[in-house]
Amino acid sequence: MEYLSTRGSPLTIRSKKAIVKGLAEDNGLYVPSDFPHLGDGALKGSEGDSYVSRAVKILRAFLTDFRPDELVAACSKAYSDNFDTPTVAPLRFLGDEVGVLELWHGPTLAFKDMALQLMPWLLKTAILSEKDPYKMVILVATSGDTGKAALEGFSDVEGVSIFVFYPHEGISEIQRLQMVTQRGSNVGVCGVRGNFDDAQSGVKRIFSEPEINARLEKSHFRFSSANSINWGRLAPQIVYYFSAYEDMVAAKKIERGRPIHICVPTGNFGNILAAYYALKCGLPVSKLICASNINKVLADFIRSGVYDRRREFYKTESPSMDILISSNLERLLFELADRKAGPILDWMNRLTTQGWYQISHDALERLQSVFYGGFADRADTSKSIKEAFDKYGYLLDPHSAVGYSVLQKYREETGDTTPAVLASTASPFKFNRAVLEAIGRDTSHKDEFSLLQELSSITEQVIPEKLAELRSLTEIHQGVCEKEGMAKVILKFLGID
Repeated sequence: MEYLSTRGSPLTIRSKKAIVKGLAEDNGLYVPSDFPHLGDGALKGSEGDSYVSRAVKILRAFLTDFRPDELVAACSKAYSDNFDTPTVAPLRFLGDEVGVLELWHGPTLAFKDMALQLMPWLLKTAILSEKDPYKMVILVATSGDTGKAALEGFSDVEGVSIFVFYPHEGISEIQRLQMVTQRGSNVGVCGVRGNFDDAQSGVKRIFSEPEINARLEKSHFRFSSANSINWGRLAPQIVYYFSAYEDMVAAKKIERGRPIHICVPTGNFGNILAAYYALKCGLPVSKLICASNINKVLADFIRSGVYDRRREFYKTESPSMDILISSNLERLLFELADRKAGPILDWMNRLTTQGWYQISHDALERLQSVFYGGFADRADTSKSIKEAFDKYGYLLDPHSAVGYSVLQKYREETGDTTPAVLASTASPFKFNRAVLEAIGRDTSHKDEFSLLQELSSITEQVIPEKLAELRSLTEIHQGVCEKEGMAKVILKFLGID
């Protein structure tokens, strides 16, 4: 399978090169030249199979230049003892019609582990295939969870350095502690004064700055990305939607071939894009429900066809979704534009120069035939956490609760009760304060670790070890910079004058 750029570069490359490069030379995103037909039987008969086996079956259709033994080795290393359940991505049912896909059983307790435990092994394999191997520099902007998952996945990986920028005072305290205490001889972390969009825009500028890249090349370094703009991040996310469908069939919640809905809380659009790609490969999906928090630029876009980032930015209890520039949406736009680069270039230029763009009426009709967009504010989110806990004894984190709320709104609005998979993106323990407040507990004057203990008592679950240990870990990475100073921070980290 070949990969091409959303912005029209005539060059096509194979998956290993796409993973190494991350971003195309024309700043476009790599997409498959075509979508393999996998269908509803892609994992048929896999009830007893490991998640490793399921992952290999799906990924071999996309990563065709990886040898079978390379894929098996990479997936085996990724989905093993570092997940706290052998099923890796279990499905928990709230009644008969909602399966909660728990994507947070990895080492950082967030869905990003599903891809970022695998991506380092894919990248390392790809680098070794290069005729002239060089040291890769993974550059990441995070709204909370990607940063820690990338740091954890790439820590002490030979031949790779990783640096993460996060919005200073724009993430939860647990998320911050997870990153600033990260150990590893090849890792760096720095806060950026601003929001996630500032950090993400700064990273993109560094990627595209010729002078910086020339200085890296001279020192035998090259940039790549662990954000979901990298195909090595996105491809593994397709797997768990096929896996969830198979688990729905095995649990007799649906008959094989019957379509489901998939509801995904998202900010950067990568997680729901993976569900869309699964649909393109034949997974029976009738509606993709895109759930936003009060930073509802995506929900508004799906409803109107106008993408407008010129709005107030809110810090919310679901910080990983506090995003106004959704990078992965470009890949969907490419499909809506019949894979023509012209409209993409026009829309992206308008977004940069005037802060908004509008897609055509035909493109909007195609968008709405597949996607439903909705949002949940703070009150909606808290209500959903309490409702799921009171009704099912199940605790949702604030991001997953946004999805639950929007799913309920969709059903009330349409009367459609098609069985649905709800992507649950983080453990409630990572957002203990918001969860406890939602179920009526007083959190005032309590630190993070007291709140963890309280949540543990309520749920009768042990505090996840990776969170419990944060109390005793040293804050190693204490740097904070202005968004204009990000490039200087990177060069200093790499020892390049």
